[in-house]
Amino acid sequence: MAMRPKVLVVDDHIEFAQLLGFNLEKVGCEVFMAHDGAHALRIARAQLPDVILLDVMLPDLDGLSVCEILNSQPSTRDIPVIIVSALSANWTETRKSNARYTRFFTKPVDLKVLRELVKTTADAHAAAAHASN
Repeated sequence: MAMRPKVLVVDDHIEFAQLLGFNLEKVGCEVFMAHDGAHALRIARAQLPDVILLDVMLPDLDGLSVCEILNSQPSTRDIPVIIVSALSANWTETRKSNARYTRFFTKPVDLKVLRELVKTTADAHAAAAHASN
């Protein structure tokens, strides 16, 4: 039996995070939630998800800082991060960030497109992680 892909959803808008989580569970993902950057980092280190959906505007650390920290740590650096933000991708370029992320979606997002991307990205990450072990 195949393992369910693990997805960490990080968004301070609880209803939006729950909506994403519900849609991801429908396609067989195991979903973890965080509503701020510090909690997201703790969950990412503990659960080692196959993909992270990350908002930029969080109440403590901004999403790009979270992404930079994840990228700098051996245990989390290879986890694909998909940014889902009300800000545009152009804003992130003004920040001069070293954050590496897989894709950037601006809210509102097409849930079907996002769900399919998360599922394929998570499956590919899980397969790569399994192959390297």
